[in-house]
Amino acid sequence: MGQLELRPAGPTDVDAVARIWRDGWAHAHLGNVPDALVDARTPESFDQRARERLGNTTVASLGGTVVGFVMLDRDQVDHLYLDLSARGSGVGAALLRRAERLVTAAGHPGPWLAVATGNTGARRFYERQGWVDEGRFDHEAPVPGGSVVVDCHRFVGPGPEDARVGA
Repeated sequence: MGQLELRPAGPTDVDAVARIWRDGWAHAHLGNVPDALVDARTPESFDQRARERLGNTTVASLGGTVVGFVMLDRDQVDHLYLDLSARGSGVGAALLRRAERLVTAAGHPGPWLAVATGNTGARRFYERQGWVDEGRFDHEAPVPGGSVVVDCHRFVGPGPEDARVGA
């Protein structure tokens, strides 16, 4: 499959990031979020947001092919998605460790993220990675012209004192 490389995203990665994001988002969120959010998440919206958020994105590639990414928003791990071919391979864990390191290196006490309540697969993944579920909250997902409230769980990751080897 090739050696795993984690690197900052560049302009040539936009299409791969948008595709992985669109496909992964549909898999994780359809049936778990309000219809208003589903309606706002058009293919064009993923293309545009991938382009706009490139500077906050780290991609994972295997053999030169982008198979996943993580996006940060200050101390929030805002998005982490993998191509179906990379699920269960350790790529997600590697991206999460990189995100943890970037958040703490930027001076934040530790990372956090929101997971839709119905996305049990993601919740299990973060728990296996040592993240703590602090419970449910109303997350305001941005959409053109405002936001949509999504029932989520807030997970917190390790702070600087918990830094992991290999991150």
